Amino acid sequence: MSAAPQTLTGTSVPSAARTGVLLMLLGMLMFSLNDVMGKWLVSTYSVGQVVFIRSIAALIVLVPFLWLNGPKKIMEVDRPRLQLARVILSTTEVFAFYFAVVYLPLADVMTYWLAAPIYVAAVSPLVLKEPVGWRRWSAIIVGFIGVVIALEPSSQALTPQAVISILGSMAFAFMLLLGRSLRGTPDTTLVFWQIVGAGLAGFVSVTIEWTPVSLRDLVLLGLLGVVAMLAHVLVNRALKLADAATVAPLQYTLLFWAILFGWLVFGDVPRMSMLIGSGFVVASGLFIFFREQQLKRQGRLKAPAETVVTGSGEAP
Repeated sequence: MSAAPQTLTGTSVPSAARTGVLLMLLGMLMFSLNDVMGKWLVSTYSVGQVVFIRSIAALIVLVPFLWLNGPKKIMEVDRPRLQLARVILSTTEVFAFYFAVVYLPLADVMTYWLAAPIYVAAVSPLVLKEPVGWRRWSAIIVGFIGVVIALEPSSQALTPQAVISILGSMAFAFMLLLGRSLRGTPDTTLVFWQIVGAGLAGFVSVTIEWTPVSLRDLVLLGLLGVVAMLAHVLVNRALKLADAATVAPLQYTLLFWAILFGWLVFGDVPRMSMLIGSGFVVASGLFIFFREQQLKRQGRLKAPAETVVTGSGEAP
């Protein structure tokens, strides 16, 4: 395992790594709280209305960062076709996520979304021309088996909601894949257009259907954007303070929070098949991540292997 970066003056490497771990754990908790609020709100308001108001709040929080980096840089996008494709994918998956949590327990939805790195590894040989050896192919197969176990495919269990969850998580996976190709683009630019795309889709939706919003719910809808942006800041800071191999696996604490909050807030009791399937998915994802880290250190993998999956259709 490589050492954590020593970029902070007066901060020791172990201290920076510990801080990075704490920030990553806090970031995952913030994303989980964002998911809980989103699931609560989409039971009253349409997905488009939730996404629209959430996007406005997120843009308000993002404005200071855009101002510091220079507003002109937002319009100077590299490879605009890939940028547009990424925005379409991110909008698709965020709508799919909020639609899925209306009908499914948080833990189920999170299991499907945590499978995104497995999909990325599976299509990397075709899209990015990355070599994938038998070890990672074995892990990919194990991960797919985990998704199938969690899905419980049958005439009764294979619902449209479950299918949309799978399609949404695949859209998220391809969004992450494009993120690798656009890694030269500043984070603020990627996040800005991602939020704008979702906001425009939400605006089109609310012109068709609008439910009057109470003051309490308006505050909660605004908090969706604020909490998500804060979580982004925490995760990005964690990845700068500590080695990715140390903090990236902590993304799987999302599943713990999804099970806990799903039970405490919504009374969702996790299914045994979901627990077993999620175990396969987590084990597969961790193996793929650490294997890619090993290959990267050996110079046998050029593309970065630091994909971090976060909740609510968010990618740092």
